[in-house]
Amino acid sequence: MTRSIPVGLSTSSVYPGSVGETFALAQDLGYDGVEVMVLRDPESQDAGRLRQLSEDHGLPVLAIHAPTLLLTQGVWGNDPWDKIDRATELAHDVGAHVVVLHPPFRWQRNYAEHFVGAIAERERLDGMRLAVENMFPWRARTRKRERTMQAYLPGWDPLEHDYRSVTLDLSHTATAGLDRDAALAMADELGDRLAHLHLADGTSSFMDEHLIPGAGDQPCAEVLQMLGSQAYAGSVVVEVNTRKMSAVGRRSALADSLHFAREHLQAGLRTRSRQLVEVPEES
Repeated sequence: MTRSIPVGLSTSSVYPGSVGETFALAQDLGYDGVEVMVLRDPESQDAGRLRQLSEDHGLPVLAIHAPTLLLTQGVWGNDPWDKIDRATELAHDVGAHVVVLHPPFRWQRNYAEHFVGAIAERERLDGMRLAVENMFPWRARTRKRERTMQAYLPGWDPLEHDYRSVTLDLSHTATAGLDRDAALAMADELGDRLAHLHLADGTSSFMDEHLIPGAGDQPCAEVLQMLGSQAYAGSVVVEVNTRKMSAVGRRSALADSLHFAREHLQAGLRTRSRQLVEVPEES
């Protein structure tokens, strides 16, 4: 019997709404769990409060997103290793199995120098999957030409580094300039290193758009079908930008995103089920 892949809702999809609002909306819409992005909001940092929300709404915390973004530089101090260790402790406390984190910025040279090895050692000693997210070059267009800055060390592309666990973000593949084939190839090449999926869409815009799946040009449906057809052991988490939407618009967008995820995961699961029951013909 094939395993159903959980589809969760990121608190960033409800931002600037609260963590509590995310749990309530996720329960109401039928999501399987929640990913908590650690922000300045004390609720996002409080293990006791997160356990209570999880119990009240009957939804597990699927992942903790460490505060390693540009906009969370001041959350939990300035030591990036302390941020990761505290996020790992929080994940253990709330029963999550994955910590999502971004690679170091290029100005964090001391942090970046031994990043890949130190992440691997923490995973080995602790058992928590520290899933490093694929990022993108920073791009800008001047009057004369496009300019690109490599903003991350040791790099934005997880395929170039020896991470055991990776979060694939399909908005970031778009911002990196990957087309459908290249993004799908990245998902396929990651194999069992793919620990977590951020489901969002995007175009070739310089902005990290986090569109509703199906609204951009990334292979959201194909990646979901691929995961459904394989023995994928991670979660799919909807991480889309709804900040400028009305409450009604946000609810509709998140309901549509959940339906999209389930529809294409189920298509993949059906493929896998057929493969498992097929009996090879005798030659």
